[in-house]
Amino acid sequence: MGRVEEVNVALIGYGIGGAVFHAPLIAATPGFRLSVVLTRDAGRAAEARRRYGATIVESIDEIRCRAAEIDLVVVASPNAFHAAHARAAIDAGLSVVVDKPFALTVEEARSLVDAARAAGVRLSVFHNRRWDGDFRTVAALIAEGRLGTVHRFESRFERWRPRPKGGWREMGTSREGAGLLYDLGSHLVDQALVLFGPVRDVYAQVDRRRPEVAADDDVFLALTHVGGVRSFLWASSVASNFGPRFRILGSKAAYLKYGLDVQEEALRAGRRPDTEPDWGREERTRWGELGEPGATEPVETLPGCYQDFYRKMGAALRGEGPVPVDAGDAIEGLRILEAARRSHELGQVVHLEPSASERG
Repeated sequence: MGRVEEVNVALIGYGIGGAVFHAPLIAATPGFRLSVVLTRDAGRAAEARRRYGATIVESIDEIRCRAAEIDLVVVASPNAFHAAHARAAIDAGLSVVVDKPFALTVEEARSLVDAARAAGVRLSVFHNRRWDGDFRTVAALIAEGRLGTVHRFESRFERWRPRPKGGWREMGTSREGAGLLYDLGSHLVDQALVLFGPVRDVYAQVDRRRPEVAADDDVFLALTHVGGVRSFLWASSVASNFGPRFRILGSKAAYLKYGLDVQEEALRAGRRPDTEPDWGREERTRWGELGEPGATEPVETLPGCYQDFYRKMGAALRGEGPVPVDAGDAIEGLRILEAARRSHELGQVVHLEPSASERG
């Protein structure tokens, strides 16, 4: 792949993912330009033109025709179209970032990896929660040995939405990638894999608690990692009282942290990391606690830095480093999500055979 000095980006989809997360982060990255946005919604098109000066297109074919003017395609369309849109971009010889979930099946995901390798283009998955401040703090505490040997990892994304918002995320089916298992569950699983490695056993409960919705809105996963750590993961839209974002138990100490990373709230308010020197920093009142019963201390939360994703993607396009998230990691996450679905249907633990990377 040749050296890319300026990165012209085509963004497919300008819903919440495209407008709140991708577009502002792309625009905030030095050397990046949001040049094309694919949306058929007139209001969203007007906003993208006003905020970014982007050219609006209404079809993948129009992006293909502009391939010579584009360096990177970002897929932020509804989950059901991720694989097809990514494949169209790859076939046009373009590097791609795909929002999570990478695809709806492991088979689809592997096909995309093979296609990108054959085309000689870069392919990455937008697991931005690796750059949450609280997750960065957890990773640092583990790496520094301050927890000792970790044996239990608890992680939650909980919300209170007793009245559905509507839209495909709640009203679609699991075959369309709707529901929390493939939405927030993708992040929860990815974070557990980053911290503790491959998973041997999966148990899951995947429920629909609100009668007005068609998709799962209350999810629990229990993972047993090959190294012995047990991860307990929750995602819910019907949590009327929130549990801790993280609760991690180790042989030396525990870490307890409440509240969500501050970056999503900032992005939804229209703020950007390139205009705020304190981007991603939490107030002291939100810091987590480290220690044992009766003897805990506050731990400053490391700043969140979603902007690092596209900074690293730019370096990869210039041949100066790997992509920020390897697509193989996302495939492993999908293996676990598929096993979770089977576990719920069977009502039992599902055992995973070692992946190709584990077998060497």
